[in-house]
Amino acid sequence: MAGDRIPVLVGPTAVGKTAVALALADRWPLEVISADSRQVYRRLDIGTAKPTKKERAKAAHHGLDLVDPGTRYSAGHFARDATTWINEVRGRDQLPIVVGGTGLYVRALAEGLFREPALDAGRRRRLDAYTARLEPLELVRWAGRLDDGFRGGGRQRAARAIEVALLTGRPLSHWQRAAREGGTIEPWYIVLTMPRAVLHARIARRAVEMVQRGLIEEVASVLADGYRPGTAGLDGVGIREAVECLHGVRPRPTVAEAIATGTRQYAKRQQTWFRHQLRGPVLTLDATRPPERLAADIADAWERTRG
Repeated sequence: MAGDRIPVLVGPTAVGKTAVALALADRWPLEVISADSRQVYRRLDIGTAKPTKKERAKAAHHGLDLVDPGTRYSAGHFARDATTWINEVRGRDQLPIVVGGTGLYVRALAEGLFREPALDAGRRRRLDAYTARLEPLELVRWAGRLDDGFRGGGRQRAARAIEVALLTGRPLSHWQRAAREGGTIEPWYIVLTMPRAVLHARIARRAVEMVQRGLIEEVASVLADGYRPGTAGLDGVGIREAVECLHGVRPRPTVAEAIATGTRQYAKRQQTWFRHQLRGPVLTLDATRPPERLAADIADAWERTRG
């Protein structure tokens, strides 16, 4: 390895990150550190597009199936866990490679985030129950009032900003500025891109496959065990549309298209983030080419970094 440098493979959803990582596993003795905020949730395999058992058998994966739906798992928590996984992988003389599409997870690992102050567990549970009842726009509005550094995001990010502000007396942005730690890794970014039309076609195809494979039934099984819609892990694209179908709000034939629409919007946000937020060397590759070709280019470029 080039010192402590670690490959970090990123890109929008459905661009083919897993396929490229597995192609690299044919070249390197590697283990994957998954940086995906949705795949940390157990049982939601189809809805979060987790690597299959066959794919995980080809290369060990860390960061999957960590918590039950409804449980918060923050970027700071990921950074601490990922640091442990990386050290363990290196201890086995393997190369850790970070793979994922959650920009905040990548940033937390590469640049560091604050260490969360101790929060009163009882007050936290009561606050979680309260924010779970709020509409998304109301959550975002409260987050902006409590933290002038809040820059938007989904339901979970807004709830997190509210929680930290109310339970610590200071906004999340304050803690991030005042207590930012050094990053754990020296990242070497590989960004996968492809023309919008090609990515959109992949997204549409995957949405159809998810429904065909049993997405709605998977979500129904989770809800049947008492997990509430809209809580952590059950509030993302794909899961949300399945819940609407199960509650009679959305006809089943429209679920795949609704998922594709939401995923296209999410992919656009991911692309914007990776285009502007990465700090460090970046190798950008056209992911319309076969994964094996991309892996060869990545391996060649990696060797040059060691020279």
